[in-house]
Amino acid sequence: MAEIKFKNRVGALSLFANVGIAETYFKELGIDVVAANELIEERCRFYSHLYPEVHMIQGDIREEAVFARVIQEAKKAKAEMLIATPPCQGMSCAGRKDPKDPRNFLVYYAVEAIKALKPRFVVIENVTMQQHTQILYHGEYIFIPEYIEKELGEFYQFNTQRIVNTMDYGVPQSRQRYIYLLVLKSEKVQWEFPEKNEHIITLREAIGDLPSLDPHLRDENEQWRFPDYEKKRAEGLKVSKWHYPPVHSWKQVEWMVHTPSAKSAFKNEVFYPMTKGRRVKGAPRTYMRMDWDKPATTIMQNSGVISAFSTVHPGRLINDSEVEKERVYSDARSLSIYELLILSSLPKDWNIPEWADDVFIRKVIGEGIPPLLMKRALEALIVGGRYDR
Repeated sequence: MAEIKFKNRVGALSLFANVGIAETYFKELGIDVVAANELIEERCRFYSHLYPEVHMIQGDIREEAVFARVIQEAKKAKAEMLIATPPCQGMSCAGRKDPKDPRNFLVYYAVEAIKALKPRFVVIENVTMQQHTQILYHGEYIFIPEYIEKELGEFYQFNTQRIVNTMDYGVPQSRQRYIYLLVLKSEKVQWEFPEKNEHIITLREAIGDLPSLDPHLRDENEQWRFPDYEKKRAEGLKVSKWHYPPVHSWKQVEWMVHTPSAKSAFKNEVFYPMTKGRRVKGAPRTYMRMDWDKPATTIMQNSGVISAFSTVHPGRLINDSEVEKERVYSDARSLSIYELLILSSLPKDWNIPEWADDVFIRKVIGEGIPPLLMKRALEALIVGGRYDR
Protein backbone atom coordinates (compact mmCIF):
# COMPACT_ATOMS: atom_id res chain seq x y z
CA MET A 1 0.00 0.00 0.00
CA ALA A 2 1.29 3.45 -0.96
CA GLU A 3 2.34 5.75 1.85
CA ILE A 4 -0.38 8.24 2.76
CA LYS A 5 0.77 11.63 4.01
CA PHE A 6 0.24 15.35 3.54
CA LYS A 7 2.20 16.60 0.54
CA ASN A 8 2.75 19.90 2.36
CA ARG A 9 3.60 19.23 5.98
CA VAL A 10 1.05 20.43 8.54
CA GLY A 11 1.89 21.93 11.93
CA ALA A 12 -0.27 20.90 14.89
CA LEU A 13 -1.09 21.97 18.44
CA SER A 14 -1.78 19.26 21.03
CA LEU A 15 -3.90 20.16 24.08
CA PHE A 16 -4.30 17.96 27.17
CA ALA A 17 -1.42 16.11 25.57
CA ASN A 18 -0.80 13.35 28.15
CA VAL A 19 2.56 11.94 26.93
CA GLY A 20 1.76 12.21 23.23
CA ILE A 21 0.28 8.78 22.58
CA ALA A 22 -2.25 10.08 20.05
CA GLU A 23 0.58 11.70 18.05
CA THR A 24 2.66 8.52 17.73
CA TYR A 25 2.27 8.21 13.94
CA PHE A 26 1.87 11.90 13.06
CA LYS A 27 5.34 12.40 11.58
CA GLU A 28 4.90 9.64 9.01
CA LEU A 29 1.61 11.28 7.99
CA GLY A 30 3.32 14.60 7.32
CA ILE A 31 2.20 16.24 10.56
CA ASP A 32 4.61 18.06 12.88
CA VAL A 33 3.41 18.90 16.38
CA VAL A 34 4.81 22.39 16.99
CA ALA A 35 3.42 23.02 20.48
CA ALA A 36 1.74 21.05 23.24
CA ASN A 37 0.18 21.72 26.61
CA GLU A 38 -0.08 19.38 29.58
CA LEU A 39 -0.74 20.06 33.24
CA ILE A 40 1.34 17.38 34.99
CA GLU A 41 5.13 17.82 35.09
CA GLU A 42 5.94 14.11 34.89
CA ARG A 43 3.86 13.75 31.73
CA CYS A 44 5.50 16.79 30.18
CA ARG A 45 8.87 15.21 30.84
CA PHE A 46 7.76 11.95 29.17
CA TYR A 47 6.34 13.92 26.22
CA SER A 48 9.58 15.86 25.77
CA HIS A 49 11.53 12.60 25.90
CA LEU A 50 9.44 11.30 22.97
CA TYR A 51 9.26 14.59 21.08
CA PRO A 52 12.23 16.80 22.04
CA GLU A 53 11.56 19.14 19.09
CA VAL A 54 8.08 20.13 20.34
CA HIS A 55 7.61 23.27 22.43
CA MET A 56 5.94 21.80 25.54
CA ILE A 57 4.11 24.33 27.69
CA GLN A 58 3.50 22.93 31.14
CA GLY A 59 0.69 24.44 33.16
CA ASP A 60 -3.03 24.71 33.79
CA ILE A 61 -4.72 25.91 30.61
CA ARG A 62 -7.50 27.38 32.76
CA GLU A 63 -4.99 30.04 33.86
CA GLU A 64 -5.09 33.08 31.62
CA ALA A 65 -1.32 33.36 31.28
CA VAL A 66 -0.90 29.70 30.30
CA PHE A 67 -3.73 29.85 27.77
CA ALA A 68 -2.20 32.99 26.24
CA ARG A 69 1.23 31.34 25.93
CA VAL A 70 -0.29 28.31 24.20
CA ILE A 71 -2.16 30.46 21.67
CA GLN A 72 0.86 32.69 21.07
CA GLU A 73 3.16 29.73 20.41
CA ALA A 74 0.64 28.05 18.09
CA LYS A 75 0.16 31.25 16.10
CA LYS A 76 3.90 31.84 15.86
CA ALA A 77 4.40 28.32 14.50
CA LYS A 78 1.37 28.67 12.19
CA ALA A 79 -0.36 25.56 13.51
CA GLU A 80 -3.01 24.37 11.04
CA MET A 81 -4.29 21.45 13.09
CA LEU A 82 -5.47 21.15 16.67
CA ILE A 83 -5.93 17.94 18.62
CA ALA A 84 -7.55 18.06 22.06
CA THR A 85 -8.42 15.27 24.47
CA PRO A 86 -9.97 17.22 27.36
CA PRO A 87 -11.21 15.35 30.43
CA CYS A 88 -14.91 16.06 30.64
CA GLN A 89 -15.26 16.46 34.39
CA GLY A 90 -15.93 19.95 35.67
CA MET A 91 -13.79 21.96 38.05
CA SER A 92 -14.54 22.06 41.75
CA CYS A 93 -17.73 23.99 42.38
CA ALA A 94 -16.41 25.48 45.60
CA GLY A 95 -17.42 29.06 46.25
CA ARG A 96 -19.83 30.56 43.76
CA LYS A 97 -18.72 28.59 40.72
CA ASP A 98 -21.67 27.05 38.94
CA PRO A 99 -20.92 23.37 38.20
CA LYS A 100 -22.62 23.81 34.80
CA ASP A 101 -20.64 26.95 33.86
CA PRO A 102 -18.77 26.15 30.61
CA ARG A 103 -15.53 27.49 32.12
CA ASN A 104 -15.70 24.63 34.61
CA PHE A 105 -15.35 22.12 31.79
CA LEU A 106 -11.97 21.69 30.15
CA VAL A 107 -13.61 21.29 26.76
CA TYR A 108 -14.41 25.01 27.06
CA TYR A 109 -10.70 25.84 26.73
CA ALA A 110 -10.33 23.58 23.70
CA VAL A 111 -13.23 25.39 22.03
CA GLU A 112 -11.78 28.81 22.92
CA ALA A 113 -8.41 27.77 21.46
CA ILE A 114 -10.10 26.68 18.23
CA LYS A 115 -11.95 29.98 18.00
CA ALA A 116 -8.70 31.89 18.56
CA LEU A 117 -6.61 29.92 16.06
CA LYS A 118 -9.13 28.83 13.39
CA PRO A 119 -7.03 25.75 12.46
CA ARG A 120 -7.92 23.99 9.22
CA PHE A 121 -8.36 20.62 10.93
CA VAL A 122 -9.54 19.74 14.44
CA VAL A 123 -9.82 16.53 16.47
CA ILE A 124 -11.68 16.60 19.80
CA GLU A 125 -11.66 13.23 21.56
CA ASN A 126 -13.45 12.21 24.70
CA VAL A 127 -15.37 9.48 26.49
CA THR A 128 -18.81 8.63 25.12
CA MET A 129 -20.44 9.96 28.32
CA GLN A 130 -19.73 13.52 27.18
CA GLN A 131 -22.85 13.33 25.00
CA HIS A 132 -24.92 13.01 28.18
CA THR A 133 -23.10 15.76 30.12
CA GLN A 134 -24.79 19.15 30.36
CA ILE A 135 -23.21 22.58 30.38
CA LEU A 136 -24.73 26.01 31.04
CA TYR A 137 -24.85 28.01 27.81
CA HIS A 138 -26.46 31.46 27.69
CA GLY A 139 -28.77 30.68 30.55
CA GLU A 140 -29.87 27.20 29.50
CA TYR A 141 -28.51 23.72 30.06
CA ILE A 142 -27.45 21.94 26.90
CA PHE A 143 -25.38 18.83 26.24
CA ILE A 144 -21.68 19.24 25.46
CA PRO A 145 -21.98 18.12 21.79
CA GLU A 146 -24.66 20.78 21.22
CA TYR A 147 -22.42 23.36 22.90
CA ILE A 148 -19.51 22.49 20.62
CA GLU A 149 -21.71 22.69 17.53
CA LYS A 150 -23.19 26.05 18.55
CA GLU A 151 -19.74 27.50 19.18
CA LEU A 152 -17.96 26.13 16.11
CA GLY A 153 -20.70 25.32 13.60
CA GLU A 154 -20.41 28.65 11.77
CA PHE A 155 -16.89 27.88 10.59
CA TYR A 156 -16.52 24.10 10.65
CA GLN A 157 -17.91 21.09 8.86
CA PHE A 158 -18.63 18.29 11.38
CA ASN A 159 -18.37 14.54 10.97
CA THR A 160 -21.58 12.54 11.34
CA GLN A 161 -20.16 9.32 12.83
CA ARG A 162 -18.73 10.27 16.21
CA ILE A 163 -18.98 7.18 18.41
CA VAL A 164 -16.28 4.77 17.29
CA ASN A 165 -14.72 1.61 18.67
CA THR A 166 -10.98 1.18 18.20
CA MET A 167 -11.38 -2.56 17.49
CA ASP A 168 -13.07 -1.65 14.17
CA TYR A 169 -9.91 0.02 12.91
CA GLY A 170 -7.17 -2.54 13.46
CA VAL A 171 -6.61 -2.07 17.20
CA PRO A 172 -6.87 -5.35 19.16
CA GLN A 173 -8.76 -3.58 21.96
CA SER A 174 -12.44 -2.75 22.38
CA ARG A 175 -12.50 0.92 23.37
CA GLN A 176 -15.37 3.27 22.55
CA ARG A 177 -14.70 6.99 22.14
CA TYR A 178 -16.65 10.08 21.10
CA ILE A 179 -14.59 11.94 18.50
CA TYR A 180 -15.17 15.10 16.50
CA LEU A 181 -13.40 15.46 13.16
CA LEU A 182 -13.72 19.08 12.04
CA VAL A 183 -12.62 20.79 8.84
CA LEU A 184 -12.91 24.49 8.04
CA LYS A 185 -15.83 24.97 5.67
CA SER A 186 -13.53 26.88 3.31
CA GLU A 187 -11.66 23.61 2.68
CA LYS A 188 -14.84 22.12 1.15
CA VAL A 189 -14.02 18.68 2.60
CA GLN A 190 -16.21 16.27 4.57
CA TRP A 191 -14.00 14.38 7.05
CA GLU A 192 -15.39 11.05 8.24
CA PHE A 193 -13.88 7.92 9.70
CA PRO A 194 -13.01 5.30 7.06
CA GLU A 195 -15.00 2.11 6.64
CA LYS A 196 -14.65 -0.37 9.47
CA ASN A 197 -12.27 -3.30 9.10
CA GLU A 198 -14.04 -6.53 8.22
CA HIS A 199 -11.71 -8.48 10.51
CA ILE A 200 -11.48 -7.85 14.27
CA ILE A 201 -8.06 -8.76 15.69
CA THR A 202 -8.34 -11.11 18.66
CA LEU A 203 -6.07 -11.50 21.65
CA ARG A 204 -4.93 -14.84 20.28
CA GLU A 205 -3.74 -13.15 17.07
CA ALA A 206 -2.22 -10.17 18.87
CA ILE A 207 -0.36 -11.73 21.82
CA GLY A 208 -0.98 -15.47 21.55
CA ASP A 209 2.57 -16.22 20.41
CA LEU A 210 4.27 -14.45 23.32
CA PRO A 211 6.05 -16.51 25.99
CA SER A 212 4.00 -17.47 29.01
CA LEU A 213 4.87 -15.69 32.26
CA ASP A 214 4.30 -16.76 35.83
CA PRO A 215 3.18 -13.98 38.19
CA HIS A 216 5.71 -12.23 40.38
CA LEU A 217 4.49 -13.05 43.88
CA ARG A 218 4.74 -10.35 46.47
CA ASP A 219 4.80 -12.98 49.25
CA GLU A 220 8.36 -14.31 49.42
CA ASN A 221 7.28 -17.39 51.38
CA GLU A 222 4.93 -18.37 48.51
CA GLN A 223 7.32 -17.96 45.60
CA TRP A 224 8.14 -21.70 45.63
CA ARG A 225 4.76 -22.26 43.97
CA PHE A 226 6.18 -21.19 40.61
CA PRO A 227 9.51 -23.02 40.24
CA ASP A 228 9.83 -21.96 36.58
CA TYR A 229 9.32 -18.26 37.32
CA GLU A 230 12.90 -17.17 36.60
CA LYS A 231 13.19 -19.31 33.47
CA LYS A 232 9.95 -17.91 32.06
CA ARG A 233 10.92 -14.36 32.98
CA ALA A 234 14.20 -14.77 31.09
CA GLU A 235 12.34 -16.03 28.00
CA GLY A 236 10.01 -13.05 28.20
CA LEU A 237 12.88 -10.58 28.41
CA LYS A 238 14.38 -12.07 25.24
CA VAL A 239 11.29 -10.78 23.43
CA SER A 240 11.26 -7.36 25.07
CA LYS A 241 12.59 -5.70 28.20
CA TRP A 242 8.94 -4.81 28.88
CA HIS A 243 7.61 -8.38 28.78
CA TYR A 244 7.81 -9.23 32.47
CA PRO A 245 4.99 -9.99 34.93
CA PRO A 246 3.39 -7.57 37.36
CA VAL A 247 3.60 -8.14 41.11
CA HIS A 248 0.57 -9.77 42.77
CA SER A 249 -0.36 -11.35 46.08
CA TRP A 250 -0.57 -15.14 46.23
CA LYS A 251 -4.14 -14.90 47.52
CA GLN A 252 -5.38 -13.27 44.30
CA VAL A 253 -3.13 -15.36 42.08
CA GLU A 254 -4.50 -18.58 43.55
CA TRP A 255 -8.04 -17.59 42.64
CA MET A 256 -6.96 -16.90 39.05
CA VAL A 257 -4.94 -20.13 38.70
CA HIS A 258 -8.23 -22.02 38.84
CA THR A 259 -10.21 -19.57 36.68
CA PRO A 260 -10.74 -20.44 32.98
CA SER A 261 -10.28 -18.02 30.10
CA ALA A 262 -13.07 -15.44 29.70
CA LYS A 263 -14.38 -16.21 33.20
CA SER A 264 -14.38 -14.36 36.52
CA ALA A 265 -13.14 -15.93 39.75
CA PHE A 266 -16.52 -14.92 41.20
CA LYS A 267 -17.95 -17.86 39.21
CA ASN A 268 -15.70 -20.37 40.96
CA GLU A 269 -17.11 -22.76 43.55
CA VAL A 270 -13.99 -22.91 45.74
CA PHE A 271 -11.37 -20.38 44.60
CA TYR A 272 -13.36 -17.16 44.67
CA PRO A 273 -12.51 -13.68 46.04
CA MET A 274 -12.83 -13.65 49.80
CA THR A 275 -11.73 -11.79 52.87
CA LYS A 276 -11.40 -13.22 56.37
CA GLY A 277 -12.64 -16.53 55.02
CA ARG A 278 -15.85 -15.10 53.59
CA ARG A 279 -16.91 -14.70 49.98
CA VAL A 280 -16.98 -11.05 48.95
CA LYS A 281 -19.21 -9.34 46.42
CA GLY A 282 -17.89 -7.40 43.48
CA ALA A 283 -18.55 -6.33 39.91
CA PRO A 284 -18.99 -9.46 37.78
CA ARG A 285 -16.19 -8.47 35.36
CA THR A 286 -13.53 -8.01 38.02
CA TYR A 287 -11.07 -10.80 38.90
CA MET A 288 -11.71 -11.79 35.29
CA ARG A 289 -9.58 -13.31 32.57
CA MET A 290 -9.81 -11.85 29.08
CA ASP A 291 -11.12 -13.92 26.16
CA TRP A 292 -8.63 -15.30 23.61
CA ASP A 293 -11.21 -15.07 20.83
CA LYS A 294 -12.05 -11.41 21.33
CA PRO A 295 -10.02 -8.20 21.36
CA ALA A 296 -8.84 -6.95 24.73
CA THR A 297 -11.33 -5.16 26.90
CA THR A 298 -10.71 -1.45 27.41
CA ILE A 299 -7.26 -0.96 28.92
CA MET A 300 -7.49 1.36 31.91
CA GLN A 301 -5.05 3.10 34.22
CA ASN A 302 -4.99 0.25 36.76
CA SER A 303 -4.21 -2.47 34.23
CA GLY A 304 -1.72 -4.11 36.58
CA VAL A 305 -4.32 -4.91 39.25
CA ILE A 306 -6.06 -8.30 39.23
CA SER A 307 -9.12 -6.95 41.05
CA ALA A 308 -9.73 -4.26 38.42
CA PHE A 309 -12.02 -4.53 35.42
CA SER A 310 -11.06 -7.52 33.22
CA THR A 311 -7.27 -7.13 33.42
CA VAL A 312 -6.09 -10.74 33.68
CA HIS A 313 -4.29 -12.64 30.91
CA PRO A 314 -6.55 -15.23 29.19
CA GLY A 315 -4.26 -18.06 30.29
CA ARG A 316 -3.65 -21.51 28.81
CA LEU A 317 -5.06 -24.74 30.16
CA ILE A 318 -2.37 -26.69 32.00
CA ASN A 319 -4.53 -29.34 33.64
CA ASP A 320 -8.16 -29.95 32.73
CA SER A 321 -10.53 -31.36 35.29
CA GLU A 322 -14.14 -31.12 36.35
CA VAL A 323 -12.79 -30.77 39.87
CA GLU A 324 -12.02 -27.09 40.37
CA LYS A 325 -9.08 -27.70 42.70
CA GLU A 326 -7.33 -29.73 39.99
CA ARG A 327 -8.19 -27.37 37.14
CA VAL A 328 -5.13 -25.19 36.43
CA TYR A 329 -4.49 -22.36 33.99
CA SER A 330 -1.23 -20.54 33.23
CA ASP A 331 -0.49 -16.81 33.37
CA ALA A 332 -2.48 -16.00 36.51
CA ARG A 333 -1.45 -12.36 36.20
CA SER A 334 -2.33 -9.03 34.69
CA LEU A 335 -0.88 -8.19 31.29
CA SER A 336 2.74 -7.17 30.87
CA ILE A 337 3.58 -3.66 29.66
CA TYR A 338 4.76 -5.18 26.37
CA GLU A 339 1.36 -6.80 25.89
CA LEU A 340 -0.28 -3.45 26.61
CA LEU A 341 1.84 -1.79 23.91
CA ILE A 342 0.62 -4.29 21.34
CA LEU A 343 -3.02 -4.09 22.41
CA SER A 344 -2.88 -0.28 22.35
CA SER A 345 -1.34 -0.18 18.83
CA LEU A 346 1.80 1.48 20.14
CA PRO A 347 5.17 0.55 18.60
CA LYS A 348 6.69 -2.55 20.18
CA ASP A 349 9.87 -0.53 20.66
CA TRP A 350 8.06 2.54 22.00
CA ASN A 351 10.72 4.82 23.45
CA ILE A 352 9.72 4.66 27.12
CA PRO A 353 12.09 6.72 29.32
CA GLU A 354 14.13 4.67 31.75
CA TRP A 355 12.99 6.75 34.74
CA ALA A 356 9.27 5.94 34.24
CA ASP A 357 7.95 3.36 36.69
CA ASP A 358 5.39 0.67 35.89
CA VAL A 359 2.44 2.37 37.59
CA PHE A 360 3.03 5.59 35.64
CA ILE A 361 3.52 3.80 32.32
CA ARG A 362 0.30 1.85 32.79
CA LYS A 363 -1.58 5.01 33.74
CA VAL A 364 -0.61 7.00 30.65
CA ILE A 365 -1.30 4.06 28.34
CA GLY A 366 -4.69 3.58 29.97
CA GLU A 367 -5.57 7.23 29.42
CA GLY A 368 -4.21 7.48 25.88
CA ILE A 369 -6.19 7.04 22.68
CA PRO A 370 -4.80 4.12 20.64
CA PRO A 371 -2.75 5.89 17.99
CA LEU A 372 -3.67 3.56 15.12
CA LEU A 373 -7.23 4.93 15.31
CA MET A 374 -5.85 8.45 14.89
CA LYS A 375 -3.69 7.32 11.99
CA ARG A 376 -6.64 5.73 10.19
CA ALA A 377 -8.78 8.84 10.70
CA LEU A 378 -6.06 11.15 9.39
CA GLU A 379 -5.40 8.94 6.39
CA ALA A 380 -9.09 9.29 5.53
CA LEU A 381 -8.74 13.09 5.70
CA ILE A 382 -5.63 13.12 3.53
CA VAL A 383 -7.13 10.88 0.85
CA GLY A 384 -10.60 12.43 0.98
CA GLY A 385 -9.25 15.97 0.75
CA ARG A 386 -6.61 15.00 -1.83
CA TYR A 387 -4.00 16.57 0.42
CA ASP A 388 -1.45 14.01 -0.75
CA ARG A 389 -1.52 15.35 -4.31
